[in-house]
Amino acid sequence: MSRSVRLVPAAAALLAVTVTACGGGVHGTPGGSGVRDPYFPKAGNGGYDVGHYDLTLGYTPAGRRLTGTAVITARATQDLSAFDLDLAGLHVDSVTVEGRKALFNRAGQELTVRPHDDLRKGETFRTTVRYSGTPRTLTDPDGSEEGWLPTADGALALGEPVGSMAWFPGNDHPSDKATYDVAVTVPEDLQAVSNGELTERSSKGGRTTYRWHTAQPMASYLATVAIGHFDITRSTGPHGLPIVTAVDPTQAKAGAKVLAKLPGIIKWEETNFGPYPFSSTGVIIDRPDDAGYALETQNRPFFPGAPDIGTLVHELAHEWYGDSVTPKSWQDMWLNEGFATYAEWLYEEDFGDKSAQQTFMDHYNGDHEEIWAYPPAKPSSAAHISDSPVYQRGAMVLQKIRQKVGDDTFYDIIQGWAAARRHGSASTADFTAFVEKKAPHKDFTEIWKDWLYGDRKPSHP
Repeated sequence: MSRSVRLVPAAAALLAVTVTACGGGVHGTPGGSGVRDPYFPKAGNGGYDVGHYDLTLGYTPAGRRLTGTAVITARATQDLSAFDLDLAGLHVDSVTVEGRKALFNRAGQELTVRPHDDLRKGETFRTTVRYSGTPRTLTDPDGSEEGWLPTADGALALGEPVGSMAWFPGNDHPSDKATYDVAVTVPEDLQAVSNGELTERSSKGGRTTYRWHTAQPMASYLATVAIGHFDITRSTGPHGLPIVTAVDPTQAKAGAKVLAKLPGIIKWEETNFGPYPFSSTGVIIDRPDDAGYALETQNRPFFPGAPDIGTLVHELAHEWYGDSVTPKSWQDMWLNEGFATYAEWLYEEDFGDKSAQQTFMDHYNGDHEEIWAYPPAKPSSAAHISDSPVYQRGAMVLQKIRQKVGDDTFYDIIQGWAAARRHGSASTADFTAFVEKKAPHKDFTEIWKDWLYGDRKPSHP
């Protein structure tokens, strides 16, 4: 599909290049469009690291119109003559870099920005993008929907794997994490919920602005905005941890019982995984028809309807594995989903009637051919990064490690992994190296070869 392109006159472009070459002594080259992710090669961009996003949004559900200003603070990782931002759809009204008007053009999801002066490697610079329009709902390779989803009474932004580019420009890849400020202005009868903590709420002229701040680094796919009618409740959990829940009134009764267990689940997960990695927690529960899946949006996971206990345990475990420790590429998805699935197994072991080993054997012996379709550390395509091998077989890898090293070392591994990579990104190779360092006298060759990377069902459990 063609996208709108702002044409830059050749003479103006030549003048910009000439001024840069004569003036600053910096002779940059363009940053890459895409970071060569094996499954989403256009995702992300090269040449810079984002430190902070300051997003100011206005939305009116009746007209489905979004206005936005994104102020992106980043550091150049090379001498830059131009750089790209990911933005799908929407009209770009203007772009400035360090307060000076910048040239830009559009090509697909790429917004290419040419600053007035080339940027020096190591330089911190601020880009301001003003944009507007009707944000898109995107369809993933697996057929699920993400991006900006209209709901019965508002809208919902979900970003895994590349949906954030539907509502703000950025470096849309999990390898580049940043802090966020998100201000959302909506009609005064609605609420706007995002990540982090609410720092201000103000009303004027029939509209209300909600300002949310995320102090810990966050991958763009974990950023969310939920607009609609919500019952917002504030409470505290373990060691005074703030808990903010936003529940659609139609789901309040169904969600009350499971949400009463949230503080206890956080406490149990801290016992197993280590200190909770963020400054607040909670959930967002919207109506069942508003989205087709739950998602581990940072600080407060999203659920389409009241979740069951297992799903709540799973999504909250992602706060450690996926949100705090984020995959370097989408090939490493099992580091999210295998760990969160294993959290469900552990919860069943402690509060149910089945050990994690029994669950492991049920999967191994049962009629679950889909589990063996491909290795968890190497999904067959972008359409399959959220299939059973990544979840169930990924959890089986962790149980094999536990079998190999015993409980004491195993918990030292999973808690140490969460601590060592806290608020960072990591690959499968990083994890296997970490495990081998924690248990240097054990041989993990069979686990890595047959269970993590093997193409078929291992011959024995």
